[in-house]
Amino acid sequence: MLDPRVIDPHQELVDYSALAEDEIAQIVRVLQGIRRWREAEQKMSFTSRDRMKLNETDMQALRFLVVAKNDGRIVTPGALAGYLGISSASTTKLLDRLAAAGHIERAAHPTDRRALTIRITQQTHEQVRDTVGRTHARRFEVAARMSPAERETVIRFLDELSETADESASAIQEATT
Repeated sequence: MLDPRVIDPHQELVDYSALAEDEIAQIVRVLQGIRRWREAEQKMSFTSRDRMKLNETDMQALRFLVVAKNDGRIVTPGALAGYLGISSASTTKLLDRLAAAGHIERAAHPTDRRALTIRITQQTHEQVRDTVGRTHARRFEVAARMSPAERETVIRFLDELSETADESASAIQEATT
């Protein structure tokens, strides 16, 4: 259903009259490729979360903790809440869940006795690295095989595509308020 000739035969939304049939077919293949990527990404994300028994916010928290560990940064509950954009109550529940599952450790802050720090456990760090990290490594290799000009084209395309999603989200939000 990504073909405008099918979903918009009267060109009410998309004017494709200046395009040749082979150009339209190629554009449709691009859109199909985006859909396949999105579906594969969602499947991989779900599989990783399911394997580790995590929800999306839990996984975002663990990725943040991996980066912080790699950078040698101390993470507090407040810093994690700020990154995730969640309340302190939600952060407490999240940390309780992750601690109970053995994914994180809480410890006293080295310089502020009133504060706690959060660290990802070594076992979970390795799990995240082995699932998410390996996937990102393969993606990096795919991008590395492209020429600099091809990468710039893809960057521009993805940036413009992201702008359309942002604009659509804003329009939907405005329509519902």
